[in-house]
Amino acid sequence: MKRYFIHTFGCQMNVNDSMRMGEVLSSLDYRPTPVAEEADLIILNTCSIREKAEDKMLSALGRYRTVKLARGTLLGVGGCVAQQEKEKLLKKVPYLDFVFGPDSIAKLPDIIGRVKGERERVVETAWVDSEEYVFPRADPETSRGKVTEFVTVMKGCDNVCSFCVVPHTRGREVSRPFPDVLTEVASLAQVGVREVTLIGQNVNSYQGGVSFAQLLLRCAEVPGIERVRFTTSHPHDLSDELIEAFRSQPKICPHFHLPVQSGSNPVLKRMRRDYTVAEYLERLGKLRAARPGIAMTTDIIVGFPGETEEDFALTLALTEQVRYDNQFSFIYSPRPKTGAALRENDWGPVPHEVKIERLERLQKLQRRISGEITQALVGQEVEVLVEGPSRYNPLKRFGRTAENRTVNFDGDAPAGAFVKVKVESATPNQLTGKQLEVLSPPTVMPPAELPQPAETCVVA
Repeated sequence: MKRYFIHTFGCQMNVNDSMRMGEVLSSLDYRPTPVAEEADLIILNTCSIREKAEDKMLSALGRYRTVKLARGTLLGVGGCVAQQEKEKLLKKVPYLDFVFGPDSIAKLPDIIGRVKGERERVVETAWVDSEEYVFPRADPETSRGKVTEFVTVMKGCDNVCSFCVVPHTRGREVSRPFPDVLTEVASLAQVGVREVTLIGQNVNSYQGGVSFAQLLLRCAEVPGIERVRFTTSHPHDLSDELIEAFRSQPKICPHFHLPVQSGSNPVLKRMRRDYTVAEYLERLGKLRAARPGIAMTTDIIVGFPGETEEDFALTLALTEQVRYDNQFSFIYSPRPKTGAALRENDWGPVPHEVKIERLERLQKLQRRISGEITQALVGQEVEVLVEGPSRYNPLKRFGRTAENRTVNFDGDAPAGAFVKVKVESATPNQLTGKQLEVLSPPTVMPPAELPQPAETCVVA
């Protein structure tokens, strides 16, 4: 039996892409292994968003070289760094067998065949035209036994923010036809999935035949699906229709990840973010009025070129004002081919030590706010969707609230059940408690005739 190992870096899109790679490899009689040293094929699915992404990939490849030497293992690199670097990777890594971009996952059988049969090193990073692109259709059996699952609804981004490499590595926006999305969601419900997360680089700009708000509402109506989430979003696409969907449909989870990136209007302008802080807060206020108690999370870049101490103080003030449940904050690092990288010297680079000091101040503030939010829940009862045993203690159970707060608790409810948990303690990152009662057991939907997916056309 041939075995594969996929090392995934980065976001939910990459996690989902790795699942699709696994399904393609299963058609070649490969089976997964959790141990790289036992693999006949190792793929690194890379992300180029974080700092030193290429260095981390090269470091991992260096470790896997010993496996290649010992077993003759094939080594491949996919994802955003592959799309960004293309043939350069083969020159940098002489023992690398193949490189492929996000649009080439379906071509893995051909790529591997050429590597093995023709003894050639392969680079496959051509874009697929929007009119010809076909989204990989997930095999629901891959998700059997899972409680929550990702569903890709679009790829790419048209915003071209000055700091972001996504348009160069994932291409322009392409939306998946909504009947295809609904077919996949229904097939996941039949194998026991109770929560789906719709994913894309900018999901709320979706144009797959219905609006994004309508897509959410239709997914929530699929029998067996009890929770619908999505990520990630751009503030300019937070429409009144989407806000109304949060008001009218309780299955749309009360959690919204809305990246603000900075609390300073001059910085936002240099970032090519087409909103002001006041406009962001106005949309956020409408959302909170429509869904009281909604949990908000965000992304923030610290030390963007030209950021002054006054600019950073505005970011701290915004964090205090909004009181995010959590935020994902990073120091700015230039990405190839982006506007900010080209103009960093013009705008004024921020010294690395200043970036680090500001990041620490921001994260300290956010930890305090997150801790205050979770401490306020101690003694209360929360509804939790059980996902399985706790990673920290296999004798405990683990799940999440509708607000996406993680909960470890004493109990015996099976995965897929909804339970009531009394919160006994809290940290900024999780709640701990005990199970009070099972609200509903897990449900595996009986087989049914599903609607056929749309033809291979894609709405761009």
